[in-house]
Amino acid sequence: MTLDSVPGSSGYLDMFPDRRMSYFSNQYVLGLTVISGISGLLFGYDTGVISGALLYIKDDFEAVKQSSFLQETIVSMALVGAIIGAASGGWINDAYGRKKATLLADVVFTAGSIVMAAAPDPYVLILGRLLVGVGIGIASMTAPVYIAEASPAEVRGGLVGTNVLMITGGQFISYLVNFAFTEVPGTWRWMLGVSGVPAVIQFICMLFMPESPRWLFMKSDKDKAIAVLANIYDLARLEDEVDHLYAAEEEERQKKNTVRYWDVFKSKEIRLAFLAGGGLQAFQQFTGINTVMYYSPTIVQMAGFHSNQLALLISLAVAGTNAVGSIVGIYCIDHFGRKKLALSSLSGVIVSLLILAGAFFGQSYGSSNSFYGLLAVIGLALYIVFFSPGMGPVPWTVNSEIYPEQYRGVCGGMSATVNWISNLIVSQTFLSVAEAVGTGTTFLIFAGIAVAAFVFVAMFVPETKGLTFQEVEQIWKKRAWGSSYNTESLIEHGNNESFQGT
Repeated sequence: MTLDSVPGSSGYLDMFPDRRMSYFSNQYVLGLTVISGISGLLFGYDTGVISGALLYIKDDFEAVKQSSFLQETIVSMALVGAIIGAASGGWINDAYGRKKATLLADVVFTAGSIVMAAAPDPYVLILGRLLVGVGIGIASMTAPVYIAEASPAEVRGGLVGTNVLMITGGQFISYLVNFAFTEVPGTWRWMLGVSGVPAVIQFICMLFMPESPRWLFMKSDKDKAIAVLANIYDLARLEDEVDHLYAAEEEERQKKNTVRYWDVFKSKEIRLAFLAGGGLQAFQQFTGINTVMYYSPTIVQMAGFHSNQLALLISLAVAGTNAVGSIVGIYCIDHFGRKKLALSSLSGVIVSLLILAGAFFGQSYGSSNSFYGLLAVIGLALYIVFFSPGMGPVPWTVNSEIYPEQYRGVCGGMSATVNWISNLIVSQTFLSVAEAVGTGTTFLIFAGIAVAAFVFVAMFVPETKGLTFQEVEQIWKKRAWGSSYNTESLIEHGNNESFQGT
């Protein structure tokens, strides 16, 4: 028996190409993806809205205007909440399922939106940001896993990438909302309060959505799992997918029944998978994306465009470019692969950050401010053009597919936590670092990190385009055990020691 003949594998689909699905071929899966992707919309909206709201919060609260630290805290407190939400989200997903985790995230996010809109002082606003962050943290790791577990392997990258499109779409919508409310009394309260609306919509829609079929199968609710799968596959392929789940279940029985966070570091192959997944999430943030999205109006003002309205308008164009780039990523990720897309994306990011650094260095020497201001805006736009199709969707897609079933919730939560911790570090320090060493030097540091990210992806991230979960699992076993690993015998007989400590 060879890997190509494993039911549900990419080799099997090569034998029966008529069973391959396209992105739009199954409206059920697409609908499930879009509704789950509202989590990404919440994520993106909060990322973008605070950048514009902060301009007006400073006008209302003098203490905020006078303190860069307080400004950074208002922005980053949502990230503290997201760390808490992502860290607990893995356990919630494994214990109660993807659907209930999403519903919980919606409730917490809505509560936080109400608190923010009604905040009488900066400190209550910070509390609301914390609550919103917890909701985002749970949702950010749940949505990619939920979508991946219901997606056919051949379009999984594009469907998970849709969640990233929803993130960038949410950012774009947030800038539209920011711009629309610039002349309305209580400007920033409306900006932040409106964010509860999509959470309520998703909560209602999710009540009618199924649980993840793989989670149902893992919890021995096989009839419900098969009923969900029947809405995704035709009869011939449904039988193959069910056989594949039974085979995976048999292998899981030979492993530990209960997975703890520490178990991730005891297993050599899971360590390698988490290194790749967690590393991608860290580099996504340390190359500066959410610095650009949180502070783009501020960066535009640093570049010499001092009007709040003009700064928001330019930032709206940047957010629109980000959304369009995500659409390109949905197409590219299943056609060119995760690794190639990430490497090409990082190449452009490095060049863009160097342009940004050069623009601010030139401006600091007082030479032709208007020219260097325009160059900074061009560098900002190019950064988004290169980042959004690659390093935007790739980390979330890879983390949704590289972990075995038993570890998917725990590792997904841990990798999302890495993302949010990295996000917190960058956003909490950006303004202070820029004040200390200069904006140009700050972007030069980001460029250096992007070079390190390129090397990391080239060395540690495998290509997973079109592979089933079982095939991806074999990659880590081969990397962990090298030539001593026998693929054929493991598929046929299982491996009692493959997930034990090394």
